[in-house]
Amino acid sequence: MTEPELLTVEINGFPTRIWRKGSGKPLGFLAGFGGLPRWVPFLDALAARRTVIIPSLPGFPGGDRGHSVLDTHLDWVLATRRILGAAGLDGADLAGSSVGASLAAEVAALWPEKVGKLALIAPFGLFDEKDPPTDPWAQRADQLAALLTADPERWKALKAVPEGANSVEWPIEQTRASEAAARIFWPLGNTRLEKRLPLISAPTLLLWGEQDRIMPHSYAARIAGLLGGPSETRIIPGAGHLAELDAPEAVASAILAFME
Repeated sequence: MTEPELLTVEINGFPTRIWRKGSGKPLGFLAGFGGLPRWVPFLDALAARRTVIIPSLPGFPGGDRGHSVLDTHLDWVLATRRILGAAGLDGADLAGSSVGASLAAEVAALWPEKVGKLALIAPFGLFDEKDPPTDPWAQRADQLAALLTADPERWKALKAVPEGANSVEWPIEQTRASEAAARIFWPLGNTRLEKRLPLISAPTLLLWGEQDRIMPHSYAARIAGLLGGPSETRIIPGAGHLAELDAPEAVASAILAFME
């Protein structure tokens, strides 16, 4: 298996990792809660048919400490827009998961010409007090894996220290990723994204893990009803909140088929 091409760009004075692999039309992906400390099978499944480009978000693995200068939600949206441009994704199809899906939706709403088709996996950003999401920052560390994935071993494998990694720096980077997400979404994950969903004209695929224990399934219908453009919704059997970890082939196949 070939390794992805590794590029680095500077955003707000901090180095930001960009992975690139595959061939064909570009397809961007913004990772979910916890980021991507390592390459995962889902990305290979996308790269089999597209040039998949994965820019890191500030503070997430590969994003150094860039979250430290982002004080408002607007700061985060603008930084995401800059990162996508630096990654060569202007006008490309875009997918995102969880926290990354929320930021992908923001970009599609505010800069519609910058996004082709859009795929969102259980995005953060909405809050319904009658059916509230689970607050991942309020959970014990040993409970988080079972909340984020249907198979907790998938999350544990993602976060396990790889051979040769700095055993001191690795856990610091993983904690930093949770802190970065908290700067955008804590405590309720509510950025009032619903106000901007009608601005999204891009054809949009909504994907939800059947066993999502973070974002209720009811949010899929609510998002679909607010989008300004056409949309489809797919429930992924046997998958949790980070459906791309639990069911990489099924999620990638759904995205690729929609993006054709």
